Amino acid sequence: MCLGIPGELVELAGDDTDLATVSVAGVRRKVNVGLLKGEHADSEELAVGDWILIHVGFALAKIDEAEAAAALEMLHSMGPAYDQELEEFVGSSTGREGL
Repeated sequence: MCLGIPGELVELAGDDTDLATVSVAGVRRKVNVGLLKGEHADSEELAVGDWILIHVGFALAKIDEAEAAAALEMLHSMGPAYDQELEEFVGSSTGREGL
């Protein structure tokens, strides 16, 4: 099963890598936010503290805090499926962790 999980932006890269650091359940990981910024017509500015929906290391959508809280509550209620997604998130890497 594939799930998108909410994460809070804690740091935006100051370069052109499209990477940002997010926190998901206390775990910090770099994810690619390129789909949410730049030349995309419906892009919004991203800022530290924003919530995003993440799947396989990519931010797919910007969501509000209430949406993130509701999604986290629903995901926690799924038990093993959420645990598996979180394990995959912890183990994932954009291949550029040192940046």
